[in-house]
Amino acid sequence: MNIAAAIKLDDSSRFSGTKTDHNQMEDLLQDKKLHLVLDLDHTLLNGTNLERMTSEEECFKIQAEPDVSEGKGSLFMLKFTQKNFDMIIKLRPFVRTFLKEASKMYILHVYTLANRSYASLVVNILDPRREYIKGRVISRNDVAQKNRKTLDVIPAPESAILILDDTKEVWRKHERNLIPIEKYHFFSSSCQDFDPDCKSHSEMKSDESETEGALATILKVLEKIHLMFFDDESNGDKLILRRVSETIRKNILKGCKLLFPTNFMTDQETNHRLSEVAMRLGATCSTEYGPSVTHVVAWDFGTRGSRWAVKENKYLVHPDWLKAAYFTWHKHPEENFPVTQLGQLQEYLPYLIEEMFALCVFREVYKLFSQNYGFDKKMKRT
Repeated sequence: MNIAAAIKLDDSSRFSGTKTDHNQMEDLLQDKKLHLVLDLDHTLLNGTNLERMTSEEECFKIQAEPDVSEGKGSLFMLKFTQKNFDMIIKLRPFVRTFLKEASKMYILHVYTLANRSYASLVVNILDPRREYIKGRVISRNDVAQKNRKTLDVIPAPESAILILDDTKEVWRKHERNLIPIEKYHFFSSSCQDFDPDCKSHSEMKSDESETEGALATILKVLEKIHLMFFDDESNGDKLILRRVSETIRKNILKGCKLLFPTNFMTDQETNHRLSEVAMRLGATCSTEYGPSVTHVVAWDFGTRGSRWAVKENKYLVHPDWLKAAYFTWHKHPEENFPVTQLGQLQEYLPYLIEEMFALCVFREVYKLFSQNYGFDKKMKRT
């Protein structure tokens, strides 16, 4: 039995129940095209206000294309005269090839929480002749909720739609349709807004790989999902697209049994989130030490679990190992994500400094009270 056949549903649960959905699905099956909803910012590109650019990034203003109508290059200057607001955007590497190849398998829609004028400008840069993005372009002007996204505005049955977005929180009703992608941080301001600890590509004077970057990786996943969905043509209409993607994802860490030890830096909530990611990738999670455990996921050596992993010759990996598998859709070599003593010191240092500072402040306050109010003598008498 092929994988697609293993995830067929009963006829009663194929669609939302309307004739329109059924007809739309029949058309999709005939054309062998599904639907893909694309986010813009941090998914296909990264942008910043000109005023927030660092001195090292000033050179990009010269390199940026002032004419957005041609859609050539990767850096573009956007001018919004009504708001007296200028910004620069950097396209994610491989984005145009991604759109071209993905459009052969999917009807492409764009969905952004930015305003309509911005969405139109960016889509014209990405696809000037609208050869690839032939679906809807949806902005915050088209929906009631400004901080949420919904598939209700996409003219297709939900069972035939996938989403590519870096922010899962906006898709609370449709998270199972989501293919997550790591945020693209080209400009320094982007890191400041979302992850102050990360370094932008401009700071590192680098960029994502055209052939092995995020979009190239996701394209391979989309190709695999499309192939599996239409693998059995006679039964294709009994499939729900998100279940195909879930089946692929659950094979990534299949056979792995993970243990998440805790210390004062990793609370139960953090481990719970990590275990949820692991289970989505097909791993099982354990709360007990035992021979069936294959991996211990830890931030540092300061846990019983880390020491146990070394003693029992189990894989000891940093949580970034899970993150990499989640975004790239494949299992990475464990040795590439070691838990090191140096890493432990670097991660503890901010907390230790904070604790030492608090202790020093407490001592100074204690001395002040002792000198002025005889606090120390009163405490001793008590």
